[in-house]
Amino acid sequence: MQSSDIPNEPADYSPERRDFFRIEDRIGLEIRKLAPGASLDEAFDGNHLESLKAEFRRLDQDVKSQLASLAERDRLLTGLIKSLNGKLDMLARIMAFEQNPLQPEDWQDVTLSEGGLSFSSSTPAWQPGDRLAIRMTLPPELFQPQAIARVIEVHPESSGGARVHTEFARIDDSDRQQIARHVMRWQIRQRQKE
Repeated sequence: MQSSDIPNEPADYSPERRDFFRIEDRIGLEIRKLAPGASLDEAFDGNHLESLKAEFRRLDQDVKSQLASLAERDRLLTGLIKSLNGKLDMLARIMAFEQNPLQPEDWQDVTLSEGGLSFSSSTPAWQPGDRLAIRMTLPPELFQPQAIARVIEVHPESSGGARVHTEFARIDDSDRQQIARHVMRWQIRQRQKE
């Protein structure tokens, strides 16, 4: 289920507009230009795993619903099962990442928020209005949220490339929540460094 659809009309974009808290971070970033009507699965060649992912989500929902009723009877056991479930989730992310590791050039410095991201491109390949399929890898948890983003602005850089500003036009709620948790953890880590 998609959480938001943003029309293809130009948005009133201002670099000072702040709908979400933004962070400067280094993440894995895979970008593909989307043809009209194309989906994320087509962009990242994920169709062959869709049935497995759907079954994984179903099993995860089963565990969560059963934990809710167990929590009323045994808090200690509920905590243990939640920890084991988290451990399995982390193991699944590690295995998925090891099967498709990102190359050094796929790691980029970005500005990230729940509403979108900006990144530098070595060539001015993107234009305002372009639709992009974006898959991020957020360290250290290795979450891989995906979104369809729309290019809002492109600022040429002196190096010959460009800084590309996007907003998420279509993103699942679970992916947006992963980004929100990543931003919050980033903030906590920054405060601990101070």
